[in-house]
Amino acid sequence: MSKTMSKTARKDYVLFDMDTKAFVYGYQTNAIQRMLDFDYICNRPEPSISAIINPNRAGIHKVFWGKKEIILPMYKTISMAAKAYPEADVMVNFASHRSAFETTMEALEVKSIRIVAVIAEGVPERQSRIMSATAKKMGKIVLGPATVGGMTAGAFRIGNTAGTIENIIASKLYRPGSVGFVSKSGGMLNEAFNIISRNSDGIFEGVAIGGDRYPGSTMLDHILRYEANPAIKMIACLGELGGEDEYRIIRALLEKKVTKPLVAWVTGTCSPVLPASVQFGHAGAKADTEKETAQAKNDAFREAGAFVPTSFDGYGDTVRQVYEMLVSKGSIVPFEEPDVPKIPADFSKALASGDIRKPTTFICTISDDSGDEVLYAGKRLSSVLEEKMGIGGVIGLLWFKKHLPGYAAQFIELVLQIVADHGPAVSAAHNSIVASCAGKDLISSLCSGLLTIGPRFGGAIDDAAREFKRAKETDMTPEQFVNDMKKRGVNIPGIGHKIKSTKNPDKRVQLLIAYARANFPRTDLLNYALQVEELTTAKKGNLILNVDGCIGILFIDLMSSCGAFSKEEINEVVKLGYLNGLFALGRSIGLIGHILDQKRLGSRLYRHPTDDIAYMMPSAEDIECKR
Repeated sequence: MSKTMSKTARKDYVLFDMDTKAFVYGYQTNAIQRMLDFDYICNRPEPSISAIINPNRAGIHKVFWGKKEIILPMYKTISMAAKAYPEADVMVNFASHRSAFETTMEALEVKSIRIVAVIAEGVPERQSRIMSATAKKMGKIVLGPATVGGMTAGAFRIGNTAGTIENIIASKLYRPGSVGFVSKSGGMLNEAFNIISRNSDGIFEGVAIGGDRYPGSTMLDHILRYEANPAIKMIACLGELGGEDEYRIIRALLEKKVTKPLVAWVTGTCSPVLPASVQFGHAGAKADTEKETAQAKNDAFREAGAFVPTSFDGYGDTVRQVYEMLVSKGSIVPFEEPDVPKIPADFSKALASGDIRKPTTFICTISDDSGDEVLYAGKRLSSVLEEKMGIGGVIGLLWFKKHLPGYAAQFIELVLQIVADHGPAVSAAHNSIVASCAGKDLISSLCSGLLTIGPRFGGAIDDAAREFKRAKETDMTPEQFVNDMKKRGVNIPGIGHKIKSTKNPDKRVQLLIAYARANFPRTDLLNYALQVEELTTAKKGNLILNVDGCIGILFIDLMSSCGAFSKEEINEVVKLGYLNGLFALGRSIGLIGHILDQKRLGSRLYRHPTDDIAYMMPSAEDIECKR
């Protein structure tokens, strides 16, 4: 029962049909999707959007076409898009009021573009008049400025015209009716669509020309198109006080240029009871003379033969009266309503409304950024800052999901400061420096250094915590522990240092021990470890408790005595390798420093000196194959 026609048969009185193709200027993702959703419920064979024009970026944009996803091309200029898609003859212009004029004028110069809908409000009047005059001179059409757009029911929709998909379906805009409608107001356009659908067979075409003083097209321009369109049987319009546009329609009625039944109403009849010179939203909605008032215009419409209700509340009744009159005459033949189309619900909306449930892919129990403010383990970030929890407190929340006591948070910060750097010669710093000198970026250089952290460098924290905890919990004496590790052929993790010894103690270890003894409730595992150290240093002076071992052991003491951790939670921390993270986090500070230091110095590519390499080649006899 389609009343729309193909592009090959399109007449001057038709704005849009099932074959209309458009460009959308501006990266308006919601409007783009709404146009495509309308296409889909109208059973268009192809999407109405040929391409997006985005001055900031070319490429592609992924959208839904019903249930499946498709790709729309994106161009940076109008000319490039028009060259690629000459069949697109409409441009929906979402440019701001600052650039709407230039982009519209550029589009009008493109031979294949015949209609430009200018959505922006606040376009200067002089520019609006130039756009309108240029379009008329070139035989083209400008809708707007300050318009929501327009649509042909069951065929094509500009941007956000008619509002939500629910309102479109309620107003039966997925199929054409018999009424041509025009208004200045975009908001009233949406309301009128609903009113007309409930009192007739619905809209064939509806347009909002925009509320500025000098719109690109007038209400009469569109009414004359409706008069010429045989698919449109009756016309409806909504004017407003101010200006004399409505009198042009009235003259056309009197001159019989408009012969189809016209339902008219001019809003603003309440203005006489309001203070003088009240402006009703739009730039043109201000009556400067008695003739421009809503009452005067409504009276003139009645005298010219239009169907005019006594108030806006009666607009729908008048539409029904005219519609039933045309049905009784046989001018309109009622049709059987097609099935109401369905558009798949957007997942985010359906989920928010509770209409669907979906198993999640990830689980996150430490933070939540889905609300107005990010939460750290359920605690608002603003509260974290107000309480001055510091980085140690944040680590407590994000690593352990605990609000740690102040001394525990400060201990974490002490650890990070102590392990932040240990000079350029250690493996992580060396690798980071070499990568930086090779021209690698900061992140790549940092990763190069971090990848050296392991059982021989910085990775002994977890191992020390695990082994010393095991020994003490199984009631091994320090002597038994040392002998057990020897029998197993395993070095005691956390014991030994290359350059530090009993005669050259590690100041970092001394600082950690001093802090723990001054602040921790108990240091049972530390005391045990120091007894082990007495045995190992008796054999060799550098077999001291090193910084990795001290951190791991003290963290067990901290968790055991602060009252925030259960035994099971402590076991989990050790099992999952939490504590090596402290070294990686702290040492990253120093590694980044070394990387930036080399970049500031402009260091060149590093090559290891040959005199520091022992070249030991096999002899000719060694490599000679035995025959």
